[in-house]
Amino acid sequence: MSATPDRNRLQAALIGADLRVLLMVMFQISGEECWLQEPYLPRRDVKLIADEDAGFTPELQAEIRAAALQILTDQAGSPAHPVPDEALLLRMMSVCLGEKVAPEYAPTMREQMGFAPVMESLTPLKEVPVSHQLPVIIVGAGISGILLGKMLLEQGIPFRIFDKNSQVGGTWWENRYPGCGVDTPNHAYSFSFGPRYPWRRFFSPRADIQDYLEQTAAAANLYPHIEFNTRIEQVRWDSDNACWQVTVRSSAGESVVQGFAVVSAVGQLNLPSLPTLQGMEDFEGPIFHSSDWPADLDLTGKRVAVLGTGASAMQIVPTLADTVAELTVYQRSPQWARPIPRFHDELTESAHWLVEQVPFYAAWLRFTVLWRYGDGLLPFLRKDPDWPHPERSMNRVNEKHRLELLAHIENTLGDRHDLLQKCIPDYPPYGKRMLLDNGWFQTLLKPNVELVTAAIDHLDQEAIISSDGVRREFDVVVLATGFQVGKMAARLNITGRDGIRLEDEWADDDPSAYLGISVAGFPNLFCMMGPGTGLGHGGSAMFQAEVQARYVTECVTGMLNRGDGSMEVKREVQQHFVDRLDAEHAQMVWMHPGLQTYYRNAKGRVFSLLPWRVVDYWHMARHVNRDDYRYERSSSEPW
Repeated sequence: MSATPDRNRLQAALIGADLRVLLMVMFQISGEECWLQEPYLPRRDVKLIADEDAGFTPELQAEIRAAALQILTDQAGSPAHPVPDEALLLRMMSVCLGEKVAPEYAPTMREQMGFAPVMESLTPLKEVPVSHQLPVIIVGAGISGILLGKMLLEQGIPFRIFDKNSQVGGTWWENRYPGCGVDTPNHAYSFSFGPRYPWRRFFSPRADIQDYLEQTAAAANLYPHIEFNTRIEQVRWDSDNACWQVTVRSSAGESVVQGFAVVSAVGQLNLPSLPTLQGMEDFEGPIFHSSDWPADLDLTGKRVAVLGTGASAMQIVPTLADTVAELTVYQRSPQWARPIPRFHDELTESAHWLVEQVPFYAAWLRFTVLWRYGDGLLPFLRKDPDWPHPERSMNRVNEKHRLELLAHIENTLGDRHDLLQKCIPDYPPYGKRMLLDNGWFQTLLKPNVELVTAAIDHLDQEAIISSDGVRREFDVVVLATGFQVGKMAARLNITGRDGIRLEDEWADDDPSAYLGISVAGFPNLFCMMGPGTGLGHGGSAMFQAEVQARYVTECVTGMLNRGDGSMEVKREVQQHFVDRLDAEHAQMVWMHPGLQTYYRNAKGRVFSLLPWRVVDYWHMARHVNRDDYRYERSSSEPW
């Protein structure tokens, strides 16, 4: 903020400021201890979008805003605490939230709030020429590819990014269905570094996310390093030359490029899962997966079928209901969905102004959102062996959540007993991906919307015929049937040391990797958003990607600095990690008996999710433990 801000503009903006955030700003600038003491202690608020008044009386609210106006307009010189150390930050975080924050969060949040760079304490690359060095090959220019490219560029490490699409963004570029958006608030679903984006809503639509990713890639100068419209045909480890031979295909034809390392940045939610239904090829109208939505499709007055009730369907159905003539949803199993009272709230111009103009405001706003969408829920997703109702919930708090979610469904659907029977799940909340109710249950009440729970038997030229014999005619069929989560990097046709194929190692949707990143038998191969790193209890995928990008960057930098030709995780280290991960999952809600979810494979093993707190994962992957890997020296000139 400028030294002499517009006092009237500031005063107007402060009316809508989050007071818990504002108090931290006031203390950081002034250093006055009173702002961390009674009567200025915010009330704890566990709502996903907290009340900005922080529980203060109107009189105290006015007093805080008046003091903030004075501090922000009269400040001279440097803030009292421009970069809080971990002890001070921990104290401030606890006051801000109205609850005790564990010490291990201090270094994590210090980084995520921008008070310490993500690359802090990372050993720089030696000042040696890298013109002869093979590049790191990154597959995918989505969130993970952008992050890793930025970090490698800052380290001076050569790299090439290949993406099958014509623009950055990954899944955000591909998914353009009506209502597509994020289900994590954007002040958490964003990078810890700039450029800051003027989010229009707490939960932004797809177009804003895509624009943000394009701006970030441009600001990091990544476009010269990205080769679009290029597919990976084969990835093969060349033991003789200690490098990867990567076969790529573009409009220019097929070619082979060599890479010092290969990084899969394709994620988990990218390869569509298509049902195999009898007669699909006979249907004469448009039939497509939600991630392949036709750009020129007009559904006005059409009869539309949506297959699935997962995250995509819950965004598509409320968005389409008032446009189409008839909307029929085919449900395999019901889903729990959390009500978010302010889900559609627009962020005001004043809210943008505070983030842009008031020092430290963006950092503390980001912290409060990260915290509410972070680790707080995880302890209540664990099995209580003494809980008397394990068939419906995991523990006392999980039961409380179940009753709250049940009341929401019952209150919304009212006397529609037919819908109540179809919409109430028989498994504990959070056993499957928790969805956000952005009007789903209200939409089911509309006269032109039907929810069908009978299984689909087959399709003909004009209709879907369900197992109860009912034939319903449609103009368009939308396959909101999710993704092949278990494939991940295995779909890149990767062959490692001694002819080992990743597709075989991860067969039957059973992928595993050390820290979700490194796989035994595959030197210099790294996975981002790999097995065991997805989020089922909260947190932000952007956070996870930053942790992994830093780890991979440290791996590559370390090899180059020491003259290592390759590094490969020890199989026993990987297995020990997988054993720990499986043991932890055994106590969690997603292992509830009989539950079918994309978190688990056909054998019942949870392969996609992180069972620990995100702060635990941050510490696990903070630094590379050299003892976890086997290294081979480079056969080229030593560094």
